[in-house]
Amino acid sequence: MKIKVKVVPNSSEQSIEKTNENEFKIKLKSVPEKNKANKELLKILSKYFKVSTNNINISKGFFSKNKIVEIKNE
Repeated sequence: MKIKVKVVPNSSEQSIEKTNENEFKIKLKSVPEKNKANKELLKILSKYFKVSTNNINISKGFFSKNKIVEIKNE
């Protein structure tokens, strides 16, 4: 499954908001430095979809706020 994610780093809270069928707005506490925000994104998505972080891959937008994330349900 592929989803579109808009990331809001350096927020005061951590949250996931489903905006459309396969689109999410995710607030992260981490700053977008040294891959910290991407690591937090993988953790929050793994809890939300109940999969391992190994089954989640950022396929587009690694350095962007708008990302395409691929999730394998295994």
